[in-house]
This record gives sequence, C-alpha cells and structure tokens, in this order.
Amino acid sequence: MAREECKALLDALNRTTACYHHLVLTVGGSADSQNLRGELQKTRQKAQELAGAACAQLTVALRDRGLVAEERSEFERLWVAFSGCLDLLEADMRRALELGTAFPLHAPRRPLVRTGVAGGSAGVAARALSARSLRHEAQSDFDVADLRELEREILQVGEMINNMEMKVNVPRWTVQARQTAGAELLSSASAGASSAGVVSVEERAGPCDPSKALAATVFSAVLLAAVALAVCVAKLS
Repeated sequence: MAREECKALLDALNRTTACYHHLVLTVGGSADSQNLRGELQKTRQKAQELAGAACAQLTVALRDRGLVAEERSEFERLWVAFSGCLDLLEADMRRALELGTAFPLHAPRRPLVRTGVAGGSAGVAARALSARSLRHEAQSDFDVADLRELEREILQVGEMINNMEMKVNVPRWTVQARQTAGAELLSSASAGASSAGVVSVEERAGPCDPSKALAATVFSAVLLAAVALAVCVAKLS
C-alpha cells in the first residue's frame, strides 16, 4: 500500500516538475507576464508539497529494518527517481531566479526577449499562457517579493536534499534498473520492424507478384520477337 502511494506521489511530482520546467523556459520571452510569474509560483509550491510528502514516506519505508529485500530494492529505485526529480526542480528554480532577476516586470532595465512566438508552445504550459492580455501590467512589488520567496525556497529544497542524504544512505550507482537503458525504444523499434515485415510478406504473397510479372513480360517479348523473325525468314525464302 505504501509503495503504491509513493509511486502515485512520484508520478504527480514528475508531472508538476515537467510543467514547471516548461514554464521557466518562457520567462523573459514574449509571453512573459505577471500571470506567468504567478503560475510559476503556484507550480513550484505544489511541487515542493509533493516532494515533502514523498520524501517523508520514502524515508519511513527505507528506514524500516523489517522490510524484505524485494520491497527494499523497489523503494530504493523510487528513491533514486525521486532524488533525480528533486535535483531537476532545484536547477529549474535557480534558472527561474536568474531569469526573473534579469527580466523584472515592475521596472525592466532591458527589453524582454522577442521570440516572435505568441501563445503556448507546450500543452503543459497552456494554462499559464492563456491570459487575456500579455501586456506587462505587473504590480510594482509582485516579482520582487516573489524572487525573495524563491530564494528562500531554493534554500529549503537544498536543505531537503541534504537531509535526505543524511537520513537514508542509498548510493545511486548501487541501484539496479529493471531493464536496460533504452529498452522502450528498442521494443518499439522491433515492433515496428516486425509489423513492416508482416506487411512486406503479405504484399509479396499477393495475387500480383512483381518478380513473376516481370518474368512473364520478358518471356512474352522474346516469344513475339521469335515469331516475327520466323515470318521474315519465311517471306525471304
């Protein structure tokens, strides 16, 4: 039961982190606005809530000495995936801090990047880019207070990562994956090749085989040439 709850939390954290990543990429662009900054704030706070819940459950599970080996290995895989997701979240938060400082909304020191693209480019960020107006009508202190809060949250995420490593010692290089790297791509490629092979076999086995049709055409041409030559010889004699 605990493992399923951890998987659900990790899945939600992955989706939220991916959404935050796409939103960060639009900071400073032509779609940047106070609505986007507010969406960034809500998304990263949601990601931190999910990370805190997942961290607590995984820590309790991995510190349980009565956990069987199979269950422990599964929780360790979830722990490694969670650690990587948290690292990506921290990196995106730092990127958002740098971009937000370089492109303030209240008093821009330089023109925002004009990419020539208006509207959402990714489905996960559509809700942040669906504002009625993309004009910069930010409050005078909104982004300033948000950047200060973002700095504190970055420190909190870094502290969470350090506490994780102190409480649970699971080296990432010791955790074995269930399948080899790129197994999904190989399986899809093999499935596509097998389907293509079946189609080609069916085409060859059809009522009109190209090789047989070519052979019949050549034989007919040779036969007609032989008949014409025989007629000519008969007339000359």
